[in-house]
Amino acid sequence: MSPFDVIIFSGIMVALSALPSSSVALVIVRAATLGTASGIAVAIGIVLGDLIFVATAMLGLFVIAETLGSLFTLAKIIGGIYLIYLGFKLLTSKINVTLASTGPEKSKGLFTSLFAGLFLTLGDVKAIFFYASIFPMFIGSSTINAQIITTIFAITALSVGSVKVAYAVFGAKLSRHLLQSKYAEKSNYFAGGILVIIGSYVALKA
Repeated sequence: MSPFDVIIFSGIMVALSALPSSSVALVIVRAATLGTASGIAVAIGIVLGDLIFVATAMLGLFVIAETLGSLFTLAKIIGGIYLIYLGFKLLTSKINVTLASTGPEKSKGLFTSLFAGLFLTLGDVKAIFFYASIFPMFIGSSTINAQIITTIFAITALSVGSVKVAYAVFGAKLSRHLLQSKYAEKSNYFAGGILVIIGSYVALKA
């Protein structure tokens, strides 16, 4: 990946990670009710879940590149169309993010928070398709190697982790503002626009 690709991919990941969502709400709730450390533990769980999806998506792309050869271009076009679909879905979706209760006393504990973030993330299986759709923008069928994989893992961990940790540290005080409909709607429009542009670029560049 070129330095420009690293900057673009990092920006995309930061923007989408900051989008008001169930994961953001969980980080804020745990941080506000059980302390910042619990919120950070949730963030770590979310990052671990995302890295599992990244590994799965990368493996899928590698298999496609190895077995389908020239059809890798078709995979890129399909991926671009899927990103456009996700973008329009964000642009037109209703906002419904609430601060839920953290549950009974036994829910306290850093490991409980970590697994809460992990399983919440793993429950969103469509994230695999998102990663598989966006990666072709930065890699070709012949450039999937250890360096690329390491770079993507590092960017994902740092981008997603830094945003979620920031929510854990500062989000509790700003939760009502961060999750209110006006902020959430603007965030959805911004993220949706990004996905539509990226999807169009990936599809046309293929």
